[in-house]
Amino acid sequence: MFRSLRRALCAAATALLLPLGAGVQSAGAAGASADASAGASAGASAGASATAEASAGYWHTSGRQILDAAGQPVRIAGINWFGFETGNHVVHGLWTRDYKSMLDQMRSLGYNTLRVPFSDDILKPGTMPDSINYADGKNADLQGLTSLQVLDRIVAYAGQAGLKIVLDRHRPDAGGQSALWYTASVPESTWIANLKALASRYAGNPTVVGIDLHNEPHDPACWGCGDTTRDWRLAAQRAGNAVLSANPQLLIMVEGVQSYGGVSGWWGGNLMGVAQYPVQLDVPNRLVYSAHDYATSVAQQPWFSDPSFPDNMPGVWDRYWGYIFKQNIAPVWLGEFGTTLQSTVDQKWLAALVTYLRSTSTYGADSFHWTFWSWNPNSGDTGGILKDDWSTVDTVKDGHLASVKAPGFPGGGGGDPDPDPDPGGGTAACSAAYTVSSDWIDGFNAEVKVTNTGTTPVNSWKVTWTWGASQWVTSMWNATYTRTGATVTASNAAHNGAVPAGGSASFGFGGAPGGGGVPSVSCTAA
Repeated sequence: MFRSLRRALCAAATALLLPLGAGVQSAGAAGASADASAGASAGASAGASATAEASAGYWHTSGRQILDAAGQPVRIAGINWFGFETGNHVVHGLWTRDYKSMLDQMRSLGYNTLRVPFSDDILKPGTMPDSINYADGKNADLQGLTSLQVLDRIVAYAGQAGLKIVLDRHRPDAGGQSALWYTASVPESTWIANLKALASRYAGNPTVVGIDLHNEPHDPACWGCGDTTRDWRLAAQRAGNAVLSANPQLLIMVEGVQSYGGVSGWWGGNLMGVAQYPVQLDVPNRLVYSAHDYATSVAQQPWFSDPSFPDNMPGVWDRYWGYIFKQNIAPVWLGEFGTTLQSTVDQKWLAALVTYLRSTSTYGADSFHWTFWSWNPNSGDTGGILKDDWSTVDTVKDGHLASVKAPGFPGGGGGDPDPDPDPGGGTAACSAAYTVSSDWIDGFNAEVKVTNTGTTPVNSWKVTWTWGASQWVTSMWNATYTRTGATVTASNAAHNGAVPAGGSASFGFGGAPGGGGVPSVSCTAA
């Protein structure tokens, strides 16, 4: 609940620490006179031509499903990359890396959708990005561009990489989060006009598949109270219909509020009012409800101290937002969730949440949708998928998400990429190295690296070990497992079974209790 403040402080501190030497552009540098509107049509057409690899055009809804243009179910399985909503007026990390390498890495990890927070400041003519590194050819094509023109380039390359984008109106201005969708300096009319401008800017470009109308409405915002100055549901209808008048093919993402019927929760995470007061849009099959949910690294909530935690959590999620999916009212998108994973409570929370999201497999092709918070490591209360070097992946966090990533994307399952890799024959063999990455009295985390030691690619592998003490697996990522007595057999996930000769794959797991040491492991390949 205090996430936005801490994030803003973290972003400000990061900006202060950035080098201001050659190759780093600060606000007001070259190109400051470039008008945001001047590049609108050019940016949109450039993006539209770069979407050949994005999946099947625009998306729409049917009941609780999101369908592609061919009517096939899709799952939003994505990541938040923030910065456009801060004083930098651009996604963070470009002081270190090229934006294209970031998007390529997201795609390689199996994320299919990027949620991009922004503030209305970037729609002001001449707003320039701050702290972009142009040295050594990094981000060379961004030099001199306004913030909005940089967004055009990100949209264009995301389309090339096969990523969809949801634009998230995160803040009215870079100063901070607002409880309501308007402020004294950014009235509702500006909010709606800017949303329509973005919808028009990317019309015809199905890389931009949706708009999240406003981030985390909270008290005094209400749902269904009828007061037009506070009723978020009515405001969402006004804004959603305005967006659809500019581009009727977009998905409209509507978050919840904080309190409804005397029951309080996360900012934007309370969708209890939908049952009585659903959002009604002029264009059918475009509405997606969005919730946010966090762990104790963001703030305490009463359910974390419930004696039945974490078994109580599915009931909590059902009450606040899960019922919308289960009653086939509309699709549900968990637009933000995250944690540092430092506490045992947070580890249990994330494991329980992923299990809850995955449990929808019992509904066939239907699914909850999600975008994890965040790609950035500089989110003060959650950290990110990337570590502080803006390059290394936090494999524990990313591994938790592996089982709910979208089929058909690298890192998220799908078919065999090479069904007959060695028709001439060869030797399939593998070895495994088991490493304990952390160990404490009550538990431990371990990682296992599988290496193809044969002369031909393998399609699948299994790793087996036997514990000498009464230990057990509490969670596993990038693999599945079975246990017989003290013997555990871990099998590859769908996305990492194919390993080229000399290549490697890895998986990890949590176990309990601690102090078990490192057992001998064996690996078999096929």
